[in-house]
Amino acid sequence: MYLRDNEVFGLVKTGVDVHTLGITTIANLLRDCGYKCYISPIEISVAVENIQKVNNFSLLQKWITDNHITRIGFSYRLDPEEAKDYFCHLYYEIKMHNLLSQNGGTLRSVFFAGLPDACKLVRRELGSEILVFPGDETAEESLRLLGVPEYKYPKDLVQNSSYDSMRWEFARKIIEDELYNDISPVDHLGYKEAGEISDSFEKRIEYCKRKRSLPLIRAHVGPYNANRIEAIKEFLSWEKTLANAHLLDVLSIGSSQLTQSNFGEDWEGLSNGGGIPINSEQEYKMIKDAARPMLVRTYAGTKNIVGMAEMHERCLNISWHALSFWWFCEIDGRGENSVLENLREHFSTIKYVARTNKPLEPNVPHHFAFRGADDISYIISGYLTAKTAKMLGVKNLILQNMLNTPKCTMGIQDLAKGRVMLRLVRELEDENFSVHLQSRAGLDYFSPDLEKAKIQLAAVTALMDDIEPDNENSPEIIHVVSYSEAVRLATPPVINESIKITLAALKEYRKLRVSGKIENMQYNKELLEKTDNMYCEAKEAIIFLEEHISNLYTPEGLYRIFKDGFFPVPYLLDLNNKYCAATQWKTAIKDGGIRVVNEEGKVINTVERYRKILEIDGI
Repeated sequence: MYLRDNEVFGLVKTGVDVHTLGITTIANLLRDCGYKCYISPIEISVAVENIQKVNNFSLLQKWITDNHITRIGFSYRLDPEEAKDYFCHLYYEIKMHNLLSQNGGTLRSVFFAGLPDACKLVRRELGSEILVFPGDETAEESLRLLGVPEYKYPKDLVQNSSYDSMRWEFARKIIEDELYNDISPVDHLGYKEAGEISDSFEKRIEYCKRKRSLPLIRAHVGPYNANRIEAIKEFLSWEKTLANAHLLDVLSIGSSQLTQSNFGEDWEGLSNGGGIPINSEQEYKMIKDAARPMLVRTYAGTKNIVGMAEMHERCLNISWHALSFWWFCEIDGRGENSVLENLREHFSTIKYVARTNKPLEPNVPHHFAFRGADDISYIISGYLTAKTAKMLGVKNLILQNMLNTPKCTMGIQDLAKGRVMLRLVRELEDENFSVHLQSRAGLDYFSPDLEKAKIQLAAVTALMDDIEPDNENSPEIIHVVSYSEAVRLATPPVINESIKITLAALKEYRKLRVSGKIENMQYNKELLEKTDNMYCEAKEAIIFLEEHISNLYTPEGLYRIFKDGFFPVPYLLDLNNKYCAATQWKTAIKDGGIRVVNEEGKVINTVERYRKILEIDGI
């Protein structure tokens, strides 16, 4: 059943749920298809939290009537039980007041968007005829489910999605034909230091470059067990299984929050909250020994950060260090440092890392993206942290590029964003500073449907390879996120299978490109134009910041960048209103990516926005 031309959508969320990207994304898509679409104002968002109150429903009914709304969508992406209760109460009130078209009202449908478990609960209570969106739909799938005729689809969506559709069909065949079962370990261990105490990231990557056997494979690993000692034992067993498979190069320890924040302390009465509860240097040394020949890395601490980095060197010979600059502190509940204290402590830690000659991974851009930041801010945050690392003496930088963040990002846009960040950071390279690209899938990218998730893993691998399709050594590192991510912790068999899917997809995709059966995206005209435009905007913005922010590459300078709102984070839970300048900006999906927009939904140029922040008149 297709929509009528005169449909008007009303999209509703609660006041307590800060997740608005999904709503703004579908609203913009529907508007681009020619439909009117309204997002609930704050008074309606608050009213639906207690819709049974007569006055609250009257507010909603008036909003529906005044705007001639014919279809209502409700979104709640927090607790599934709460989501079900909110939506079902709303649905029952709408039905009881005869607003549905079958009862003589104007509403032709009511639909729900939420987490997969919430969608199941809604359908269990209201029936399978209720349209639900669990969050793993593409833009095209969303429009099709809503009944939008294909001829109304936005032109840029059709153009962008042809590339994504090609990758999907490629990936589907990889999984259906089980080509990944033929994958065997490649030669990454043929140098004399492999697996020895003197082994290092630099030695392994140089060997693999000579053997033309890149990428290195990294995976995040960690069982959960409420019993601390049993958890350590289980992890040691997992390590041996992974080491014997010879598929994983870099074991990334999924340490617990307590390990990061309270290492070496008495944990009596404290909640673990998941992850491996390592609490002694001896346990770290056991983990290092069990991991051989894999290289090992782990999370940084969230207090005594320099001391933790020293301990990771001492006990793990850590392959590289990772720091999050503005994050993993009071602002996201992961530590007690203020943002400024965190930056200062991270600067001290970077200086220590530089003295060890180990690489540094700034774990930064995707944390801004998680909180709704735009693509240009994603790029600039990556550049600023890379330049900071270089200025503090780091010689090797691991540049992490998290794709599908947010997951509504179109493939062409993801490529442009990744290429621009890589190009800008590579401009910092010289004889004393090298950049190593590490690509990965997004944290919330994968479907709870495991077969679909396997296809997604193969498809995102193709996307990674298209960042630099003419460079056989790129990406140098792939952080393999296991296909079970949306459902459960990955066990060694799932991790190994995920690595095989990744390697099979990479191998087959490169074969198709060489044979001319797929387009070489290095020369795609649309992508080149998009990349050039983003590069110019990001470069201009960086130059502006360097000219107008004194002592930019200091803790105080980077703190000002955040506090004054140069990096927008509209989804940050800023309960104490300390960062209003950063949360005030609105972002929305535009042309397959995330941009800062004004009240009318029009894109704001980055430097124009910076001038507004500093109250500098345009030229």
